[in-house]
Amino acid sequence: MIRIAGVVKESIVDGKGIRFTLFTQGCPHNCKGCHNPESHNINGGYDIEAEKVIAEFNKNPLLSGITFSGGEPIIQAKELIPIAEAVTQQGKNCWIYSGWTFEELMEKNDADINKLLSLCDVLVDGKYVEDERDLTLLFRGSRNQRVIDLKKSLSENKAITLE
Repeated sequence: MIRIAGVVKESIVDGKGIRFTLFTQGCPHNCKGCHNPESHNINGGYDIEAEKVIAEFNKNPLLSGITFSGGEPIIQAKELIPIAEAVTQQGKNCWIYSGWTFEELMEKNDADINKLLSLCDVLVDGKYVEDERDLTLLFRGSRNQRVIDLKKSLSENKAITLE
Protein backbone atom coordinates (compact mmCIF):
# COMPACT_ATOMS: atom_id res chain seq x y z
CA MET A 1 0.00 0.00 0.00
CA ILE A 2 1.13 3.50 -0.82
CA ARG A 3 -0.01 6.53 1.16
CA ILE A 4 -0.95 9.26 -1.30
CA ALA A 5 -2.41 12.75 -1.28
CA GLY A 6 -3.87 12.27 -4.75
CA VAL A 7 -3.20 11.95 -8.47
CA VAL A 8 -3.36 14.11 -11.56
CA LYS A 9 -4.07 11.81 -14.48
CA GLU A 10 -2.82 14.24 -17.15
CA SER A 11 -0.23 16.86 -16.20
CA ILE A 12 2.07 18.95 -18.38
CA VAL A 13 3.82 20.77 -15.51
CA ASP A 14 5.39 17.82 -13.66
CA GLY A 15 7.90 16.81 -16.34
CA LYS A 16 8.15 16.58 -20.11
CA GLY A 17 5.15 15.35 -22.04
CA ILE A 18 1.78 14.30 -20.72
CA ARG A 19 2.34 12.76 -17.31
CA PHE A 20 0.46 10.79 -14.69
CA THR A 21 1.46 12.48 -11.42
CA LEU A 22 1.25 10.61 -8.13
CA PHE A 23 1.40 12.88 -5.08
CA THR A 24 2.68 10.87 -2.13
CA GLN A 25 1.59 11.67 1.40
CA GLY A 26 4.06 12.63 4.12
CA CYS A 27 6.97 15.03 4.03
CA PRO A 28 9.64 15.80 6.65
CA HIS A 29 10.89 18.98 4.95
CA ASN A 30 8.03 21.42 5.67
CA CYS A 31 9.34 23.99 3.19
CA LYS A 32 7.97 27.50 3.75
CA GLY A 33 5.57 28.31 0.92
CA CYS A 34 5.22 24.67 -0.16
CA HIS A 35 2.94 24.07 -3.17
CA ASN A 36 1.33 21.03 -1.46
CA PRO A 37 1.25 21.64 2.33
CA GLU A 38 -1.72 19.27 2.68
CA SER A 39 0.64 16.43 1.75
CA HIS A 40 2.96 16.93 4.76
CA ASN A 41 1.10 14.96 7.44
CA ILE A 42 2.05 11.28 7.11
CA ASN A 43 -1.38 10.35 8.48
CA GLY A 44 -3.26 12.39 5.87
CA GLY A 45 -4.31 11.26 2.42
CA TYR A 46 -5.33 7.69 1.71
CA ASP A 47 -3.86 4.29 0.95
CA ILE A 48 -3.88 2.78 -2.52
CA GLU A 49 -2.45 -0.41 -3.95
CA ALA A 50 0.36 -0.18 -6.50
CA GLU A 51 -1.71 -2.34 -8.86
CA LYS A 52 -4.53 0.23 -8.87
CA VAL A 53 -2.09 3.04 -9.70
CA ILE A 54 -0.64 0.97 -12.54
CA ALA A 55 -4.12 0.15 -13.86
CA GLU A 56 -5.05 3.86 -13.88
CA PHE A 57 -1.78 4.72 -15.61
CA ASN A 58 -2.40 2.04 -18.26
CA LYS A 59 -5.78 3.54 -19.19
CA ASN A 60 -4.11 6.37 -21.11
CA PRO A 61 -1.82 5.34 -23.98
CA LEU A 62 -0.88 9.00 -24.60
CA LEU A 63 1.06 9.31 -21.36
CA SER A 64 4.82 9.95 -21.66
CA GLY A 65 5.41 8.61 -18.18
CA ILE A 66 4.79 8.94 -14.48
CA THR A 67 5.95 11.55 -11.98
CA PHE A 68 6.34 10.86 -8.27
CA SER A 69 5.81 14.09 -6.36
CA GLY A 70 4.63 14.87 -2.90
CA GLY A 71 4.93 15.11 -0.14
CA GLU A 72 8.27 13.37 -0.23
CA PRO A 73 8.22 10.26 -2.46
CA ILE A 74 11.57 9.00 -1.16
CA ILE A 75 10.07 8.08 2.22
CA GLN A 76 7.96 5.49 0.36
CA ALA A 77 10.67 4.34 -2.03
CA LYS A 78 10.01 0.63 -1.47
CA GLU A 79 6.30 1.04 -2.18
CA LEU A 80 6.94 3.03 -5.39
CA ILE A 81 9.35 0.50 -6.93
CA PRO A 82 6.65 -1.77 -8.43
CA ILE A 83 5.00 1.21 -10.12
CA ALA A 84 8.31 2.48 -11.53
CA GLU A 85 9.10 -1.03 -12.79
CA ALA A 86 5.72 -1.37 -14.52
CA VAL A 87 6.00 2.04 -16.17
CA THR A 88 9.58 1.59 -17.39
CA GLN A 89 8.82 -1.90 -18.71
CA GLN A 90 6.38 -0.18 -21.09
CA GLY A 91 9.16 2.07 -22.37
CA LYS A 92 7.72 5.10 -20.57
CA ASN A 93 9.79 7.40 -18.37
CA CYS A 94 9.75 8.14 -14.69
CA TRP A 95 10.43 11.46 -12.96
CA ILE A 96 10.77 11.92 -9.21
CA TYR A 97 10.80 15.02 -7.03
CA SER A 98 12.67 15.09 -3.72
CA GLY A 99 13.48 17.72 -1.13
CA TRP A 100 16.77 15.91 -0.62
CA THR A 101 19.56 16.61 -3.07
CA PHE A 102 21.08 13.92 -5.27
CA GLU A 103 24.16 13.94 -3.03
CA GLU A 104 22.07 13.52 0.15
CA LEU A 105 20.17 10.62 -1.41
CA MET A 106 23.43 8.91 -2.37
CA GLU A 107 24.76 9.37 1.19
CA LYS A 108 21.74 7.51 2.56
CA ASN A 109 23.01 4.39 0.76
CA ASP A 110 19.58 2.80 1.12
CA ALA A 111 18.83 -0.20 -1.11
CA ASP A 112 15.20 0.79 -1.77
CA ILE A 113 16.06 4.41 -2.54
CA ASN A 114 18.89 3.32 -4.83
CA LYS A 115 16.61 0.87 -6.64
CA LEU A 116 13.87 3.47 -7.13
CA LEU A 117 16.35 6.06 -8.41
CA SER A 118 17.84 3.50 -10.82
CA LEU A 119 14.37 3.04 -12.33
CA CYS A 120 13.78 6.78 -12.74
CA ASP A 121 15.05 8.96 -15.56
CA VAL A 122 14.91 12.40 -13.97
CA LEU A 123 15.25 13.71 -10.42
CA VAL A 124 14.16 17.21 -9.50
CA ASP A 125 16.07 17.72 -6.28
CA GLY A 126 16.34 20.14 -3.40
CA LYS A 127 13.93 21.76 -0.99
CA TYR A 128 11.65 24.50 -2.22
CA VAL A 129 13.17 27.80 -1.05
CA GLU A 130 10.61 30.58 -1.06
CA ASP A 131 13.28 33.32 -1.33
CA GLU A 132 14.51 31.67 -4.55
CA ARG A 133 11.06 31.27 -6.09
CA ASP A 134 11.13 31.69 -9.88
CA LEU A 135 8.00 31.14 -11.95
CA THR A 136 10.02 31.15 -15.20
CA LEU A 137 11.73 27.84 -14.37
CA LEU A 138 10.52 24.67 -16.03
CA PHE A 139 9.46 21.80 -13.75
CA ARG A 140 10.65 23.39 -10.49
CA GLY A 141 9.70 26.21 -8.17
CA SER A 142 12.95 27.68 -6.87
CA ARG A 143 16.37 28.41 -8.37
CA ASN A 144 18.23 26.08 -5.98
CA GLN A 145 16.41 23.04 -7.35
CA ARG A 146 18.00 21.03 -10.15
CA VAL A 147 16.61 18.87 -12.95
CA ILE A 148 19.00 15.92 -12.96
CA ASP A 149 19.60 13.21 -15.55
CA LEU A 150 19.50 10.24 -13.19
CA LYS A 151 20.89 7.62 -15.57
CA LYS A 152 24.03 9.67 -16.29
CA SER A 153 24.34 10.84 -12.69
CA LEU A 154 24.17 7.32 -11.26
CA SER A 155 26.68 5.99 -13.78
CA GLU A 156 29.14 8.83 -13.14
CA ASN A 157 28.39 9.09 -9.40
CA LYS A 158 27.80 12.84 -9.56
CA ALA A 159 24.82 15.08 -10.31
CA ILE A 160 24.50 15.88 -14.01
CA THR A 161 21.78 18.36 -14.83
CA LEU A 162 19.65 18.33 -17.96
CA GLU A 163 19.99 21.29 -20.30
